[in-house]
Amino acid sequence: MHIGRTDGRAAPSHGLKEVVMQQRKSSTSRRGFLKGIIAAGIAPYFIRSTALGADGRPAPSNRIVMGFIGVGGQGTGDMGGFLGFPEVQGVAVCDVREANRLRAKSIVDKRYGDSGCAAVNDFREITSRPDIDAVLIATPDHWHALIAIEAMKNGKDVYCEKPETLTVREGRQMVEVARRYGRVFSGGSQRVWGDYNWFHKMVRGGVIGEVKECWVDCGSPSHDGYLPEEPIPPGIDWDMWLGPAPWRPFNRGYLNFRPYRDYSGGGMTDWGAHNFGGALFCLNLHETGPVEVYPPGKDFDLLTFRFANGLLMHHRGGWGGAMCYRGTLGELPPRGVAKGARRDPPPINIPNYKGRGGIFGDFLHCVKTRERPFRDIEIAHRTVTVCHLGNIAYMVGRSFKWDPVKEEVIGDPEISRLLDRPKRWPWRIDASV
Repeated sequence: MHIGRTDGRAAPSHGLKEVVMQQRKSSTSRRGFLKGIIAAGIAPYFIRSTALGADGRPAPSNRIVMGFIGVGGQGTGDMGGFLGFPEVQGVAVCDVREANRLRAKSIVDKRYGDSGCAAVNDFREITSRPDIDAVLIATPDHWHALIAIEAMKNGKDVYCEKPETLTVREGRQMVEVARRYGRVFSGGSQRVWGDYNWFHKMVRGGVIGEVKECWVDCGSPSHDGYLPEEPIPPGIDWDMWLGPAPWRPFNRGYLNFRPYRDYSGGGMTDWGAHNFGGALFCLNLHETGPVEVYPPGKDFDLLTFRFANGLLMHHRGGWGGAMCYRGTLGELPPRGVAKGARRDPPPINIPNYKGRGGIFGDFLHCVKTRERPFRDIEIAHRTVTVCHLGNIAYMVGRSFKWDPVKEEVIGDPEISRLLDRPKRWPWRIDASV
């Protein structure tokens, strides 16, 4: 019986070969980030041969059977990371672009030395398979919630790339389904990697006293841009690519989906999942939210979140500093001090990944133990909610109050309606039992 299932089905057995890691070619920052993950020790780990079965792989009872949904640049890189863990058995890939799914299939087949990996266009062919324990979701953002909820209701654990949601309401629905069905859900974001770890220890260790203000860099919101119609090229299911998003004619530019509001929250949610997530965790605000949100202009020069403890968190749309903190005893990073000259942080322990192998290993460890992962869906939802609220403030151009317990806008029905979006027929999220 393989891990995470109770139906007695065992995973197929294959040998090990080299895995080909591929990264997104269209995004220099993405390549750099993935390289940074490997350099930081978050790459897959290796286990002793004594822990393996006779064929060099863990016994079937210790394997985690995975399907990979969305295998473009980011998804292929993530898939390669998971395939580097000996206990993972990759059996299926899904992408609405034929070239992507055939490339991913060839990577999986090469790893096992056979042609057994299924390559499908429709994610439901993976989420409905009873032999699959867990799925990776690395589609465009507008698909994340619908696929994740479908997978969890079918008994799958989920590793979902950030930003995990397109709307605030989607996030709460994902949390509810994960809890109701007892699923492990890990978001794909770093909060203790590299500089984040140094900041966490310095701030939580009291080096700059009580933090009063924080600045976060992470890019700008998405927009309502429209591109002229182009012929749909062979090998792409455009209707399925759009899925729950509003219908619009094909243009190749939409495949780089991040700038468009129908598919993403832009840099605000993409890198905000990292940098706002890091700041919230550092300040121990990662399980709550702001109480008021101010657009730039009238009250503050920058988009600003005010928290119940009085802390102000500002958004800067650039990429320069990632995170800066001002406390009663000083600032981080200290002005005029080179990075290499930074002082060592206090020797304090902060929560970190479970198991070995960074965020992928954390997820796999929790699939086995049924613990909650480091970036559990509740934490992921709370982080991306801050980003969504910021995008809403940019959009409407006025401040509003937020109840982080009820997750409701106070006294502004117009803004309340922006917490969710309608889905294009026939797609809908069914978060019920």
